[in-house]
Amino acid sequence: MFTQKDIAQMEAKGMTLKQVEDQIKNYKSGFPYIRLKSAATPKYGIKCFGPEEVKGLIEDYQESIEEKTILKFVPASGAASRMFKHLFEYREDLLAGKTTVLPANNDFNSIGYFFEHLHEFAFYPDLANKLQSDGLSIANELEQKNYLVILNAILDTNGLDYATLPKGLLKFHAYLDGNRLAIEEHLIEGAIYGKDENNNVNLHFTVSPEHQAKFENEISKIIAKYSELFKANYHIQFSQQKPSTDTISVDLKNEPFREDDGTLVFRPGGHGALIENLNELEADLIFIKNIDNIVPDKHRKATYDYKKLIGSYLIEIQFSIFDYLESLEIGDFDEDFLKEIFDFMESELFIRVPKYVRSKELMEQVDWTYQMLNRPIRVCGMVKNEGEPGGGPFLVVDENGIESLQIVESSQIDFSNAAQSEIVKNATHFNPVDLVCGIYDFKGAKFDLRDFVDPKTGFISVKSKNGKELKAQELPGLWNGAMADWISLFVEVPIETFNPVKIINDLLRPMHQ
Repeated sequence: MFTQKDIAQMEAKGMTLKQVEDQIKNYKSGFPYIRLKSAATPKYGIKCFGPEEVKGLIEDYQESIEEKTILKFVPASGAASRMFKHLFEYREDLLAGKTTVLPANNDFNSIGYFFEHLHEFAFYPDLANKLQSDGLSIANELEQKNYLVILNAILDTNGLDYATLPKGLLKFHAYLDGNRLAIEEHLIEGAIYGKDENNNVNLHFTVSPEHQAKFENEISKIIAKYSELFKANYHIQFSQQKPSTDTISVDLKNEPFREDDGTLVFRPGGHGALIENLNELEADLIFIKNIDNIVPDKHRKATYDYKKLIGSYLIEIQFSIFDYLESLEIGDFDEDFLKEIFDFMESELFIRVPKYVRSKELMEQVDWTYQMLNRPIRVCGMVKNEGEPGGGPFLVVDENGIESLQIVESSQIDFSNAAQSEIVKNATHFNPVDLVCGIYDFKGAKFDLRDFVDPKTGFISVKSKNGKELKAQELPGLWNGAMADWISLFVEVPIETFNPVKIINDLLRPMHQ
């Protein structure tokens, strides 16, 4: 199937022949659906804290992080082009002469609403200045209904170039002292809940190779301002998705898809590839949050409070787990102590201890318990489901009958199975990608996060290239299968903490104004 030239191409990407052959096998066999036991809800699986508990965890945060390193990890490589889908479509209609009329503006997501509220976007001053530099007036262009001119100035490379820039480099929010890029808001967030006792603020952004220099350039312009404002020592890192995490593409017969010159076609493996980037970082607490889920200063309190809450809760749970592991390590236990651990696992970690484990000899029970507790830990904020798309929290069962809390995407669910569909209907919350991770064991050694990935949770989709259909394979998602074997805890957080920008009009929502 593969030639020496093919193998050389793989090796140049840092891949092995076996990796690629395994990916081909996945295409042929497909990925199994996940087996849902139930939706994680406030009745079982999602922790809902009362007002006093919330207050206590937030107040405890600062003391909890003493002598700990904190890092904010932000996947920021995605291009913003999908945000402008309806702008592209309307521009195509204008170019084709299909319309010269602006659609009604009564639909929030419409192009009409976009133009009606154009002046409310944080990038409006930049747009006006760009047009002015070309000898044009934005007010005049709007009055003359020259929408094509305005769209070109927003999207094209000789304009603001928003069609090719990543979200992190777009102006998101307006302020009196200067409108801010999305990445700028993350610098501020990092200073609020990520500053350690030595005033260090650590941020890590994953970016695409073609945009890293632009990120570095923009940060160089603003870093002094925020260093002074927050009395912070910023340490900002960038990394890129590794070529070794790409996946081979195949045709519809599962044969390698090739370019016209015969070379193999590889595609990025999706955000699950970032487990490699995460694995190279070192910090006691790592907060993960998407680049577009940010709000301006006046709406931030809930975000700050609940970041502190999930961080404080992780440290609290981690302390208990480490205490138990240390006792098991030195042999300081008896049957009653093991029963105490089992009660803790079931009530606090939502890990049910199977009957077959309880029936084993004591040391076998200890070995199983040690293995179940000695894993990376994550606390994930979960938001009440109000119709937003995305993955959700579920209790799943593996092939060994072990139950665990998992974030599950719809592509992993067999909706042809009535029982599985019914479980999904009972879901009360969804995943806003708001998590904090503990990646060290109780001895202070860093886990190899690659050991905790479930390779059976990938995803296959059909794409096209040069007019031909191909199959593409994504690796287990970063907060799905890539963290499948972590200890996962779900905590309810308010909807105010979830404000993604999926289309450009989302920036007109009250929480972004």
